[in-house]
Amino acid sequence: MADRSLRGMRLGSQSLQSEDGVELSERKRAVYQAASGETFDVVFSADAEVPQMWSDPRSGWEGRLLGEDGKPVEIAAEDVKAPRTHWDMLLERRSREELEELLEERLQVLRARRGA
Repeated sequence: MADRSLRGMRLGSQSLQSEDGVELSERKRAVYQAASGETFDVVFSADAEVPQMWSDPRSGWEGRLLGEDGKPVEIAAEDVKAPRTHWDMLLERRSREELEELLEERLQVLRARRGA
């Protein structure tokens, strides 16, 4: 009886999909150099815009894109965006006069609490 038993597939251990007829998209390789001098490759789609900075997945260091000649690509000034500070966001909501008035009110409250 054991010789005639039906055998099934092991579930989850083997895929039934094949790679027949699958066309991979075109790709391009970008080389980055970390501050330590170490280089690493990142593969992008051929139609993707390659960023000028990328972090190394192994070391975590930030790397700059290297050009075809092996030198770092210059980062354009308009690409560098200054981060918004808390002060910038505060000035978007209130005028400087309003802020000075609020500061004076809070200082009066603190002085009254300290004096009591």
